[in-house]
Amino acid sequence: MSVIKSKARHMQGRTCVITRRACFSASHRYWLPELSSDDNAALFGPCSIAPGHGHNYELIVSMGGSINEDGMVLNLSDVKHAIHTEITSQLDFRFLNETWPEFDVSNPNGCLPTTEALVCSIWKRLIIHLPVVALRLYEQPNLWSDYLGNAMDSFLTIRTHFAAAHRLARTELSQSENEKIYGKCARPNGHGHNYLVDITVRGSIDKRTGMICDLSALQRLVDDLVVEPFDHTFLNKDIPFFANCVPTAENIALHISDKLAGPIQAIGAHLHKVRLQESPNNAAEVYAETPKLDIQPESLVTVVSHQ
Repeated sequence: MSVIKSKARHMQGRTCVITRRACFSASHRYWLPELSSDDNAALFGPCSIAPGHGHNYELIVSMGGSINEDGMVLNLSDVKHAIHTEITSQLDFRFLNETWPEFDVSNPNGCLPTTEALVCSIWKRLIIHLPVVALRLYEQPNLWSDYLGNAMDSFLTIRTHFAAAHRLARTELSQSENEKIYGKCARPNGHGHNYLVDITVRGSIDKRTGMICDLSALQRLVDDLVVEPFDHTFLNKDIPFFANCVPTAENIALHISDKLAGPIQAIGAHLHKVRLQESPNNAAEVYAETPKLDIQPESLVTVVSHQ
């Protein structure tokens, strides 16, 4: 009886995902020897300039499993040691192109150390030591990559912003009826927000460039189709789509998704998710395809189903 009570007290056998954050500083350069200087500059922009450039990387390691008799999925000392030994001690203050063999582009099988390629390489080294279920690698606050262990898929997210005003009201309703639904947001002269937009794309990593798609092309699409037309507008009056559609955060996110899905596919990737943050307290997320990010790992779902 005492053993049973002990297990219940420490939640032994229940499942949980834990995360560990680690940071390192490193530099890299995007340059392929088989391309001319002009072609490298056209493909990689300023990232091709010698001797390279640096970032303060932030790595989030998510690990899952059953809680043990000590009330833990893993001993954090073991987690810290594995991440330090296998990752940060090898990458911190290094030139990534010269660290791991897979980034040696003098070898025809080598690829560039992009965020997408780097997070996949980190996975391969950590999965031997830790029950990793997801990795996120921030190259900078506005650019990060996710990897879930699927050899075919990786995810890249870019963050941008725009400022716009809107009024939440249905044209077929009276002012008093709209105020009952939308409150202060229905006031006739509207109000504004500084919107943050996260665009997540999915795709396979090119074995040579290390990229899911041309990052510069992706950023241009978002700028041309979202930021430029939406920034400093009154959405209800300046964006035709919202003349008869209430510009809630949900509807804005869906409209952005509809505008970007086709063009992103044309540059070789798939739009996965759009997240629109309207204020520090409000955000909306919409998926352009079956969700794969931000869901419970399948391995843990299997464990839970047998509880």
